[in-house]
Amino acid sequence: MRWLVLAVAYFTLLLFLIGVFDLLLGLWGLISSGGFTDPVAVVELLDTVLLLLIIVEVHRTLIAYAGDEPVVRIVIGAAIIAIAREIISFRIDEFETINDALTGAGAFGILLTGLVIAYLVVRYTETQDSAYEQ
Repeated sequence: MRWLVLAVAYFTLLLFLIGVFDLLLGLWGLISSGGFTDPVAVVELLDTVLLLLIIVEVHRTLIAYAGDEPVVRIVIGAAIIAIAREIISFRIDEFETINDALTGAGAFGILLTGLVIAYLVVRYTETQDSAYEQ
């Protein structure tokens, strides 16, 4: 099982390299066309950067799992990045009504708050556990 996890981890590295190449192409396209002043284009580029960070977090999770290390904090960190990515690319005009947009925004806010609290609890618990081990 460990070799399969490591194979998937190396596959995520390949995906990361492809994503970096795509990011560089997108950045070059924005600079050469003068579109770097367009906020939507910049948000799309930032979306790609956050997607790359999620891939890195998945890679870290796989490596930690293969090494029998705790993965909960890494998974919560990846979830925070994923929710932040959704919040940054949030567009009100994609919803039918303002109430739908407010419901979506509220759900993202509650989810992000819950994940941050969970991250802090896990981090505090890991700190306490390491203090007891010493």
